[in-house]
Amino acid sequence: MNRENTFSYKYSAKENKEVQEIRKKYLPQSESKLDELKRLDRVVQNSGMIEALCAGIGGLLVFGLGMCLAMQIFASGVLVIALGVIVGMIGIAAMMAAYPLYRAVFDKTKAKYAPRILALTEELSGEA
Repeated sequence: MNRENTFSYKYSAKENKEVQEIRKKYLPQSESKLDELKRLDRVVQNSGMIEALCAGIGGLLVFGLGMCLAMQIFASGVLVIALGVIVGMIGIAAMMAAYPLYRAVFDKTKAKYAPRILALTEELSGEA
């Protein structure tokens, strides 16, 4: 009575796919050249957005404060109106600076990553 004690279980295709997806999460990850190219492109395209949004939103808030002062919501008097106009102009200047700030950061990041992106595109497309 020499029987092999084995246990075998077959997963369905759906379960096997789920098992493979879970397994893939725990394997060491290596980035392919295409993945690196996509990641670098995202970095370049999104660069400068946070800085420009902060400048624009901050300028908008300062402009709103100037409007409140100019409309004499907090206090009244000619000096408050003049201060409100000046503060509003500072807010307008900050909002106007948002796009040039975005372009400056974008151009700097683009110049930084351009050689690597071009090298990857040449490798992947087979051009020399």
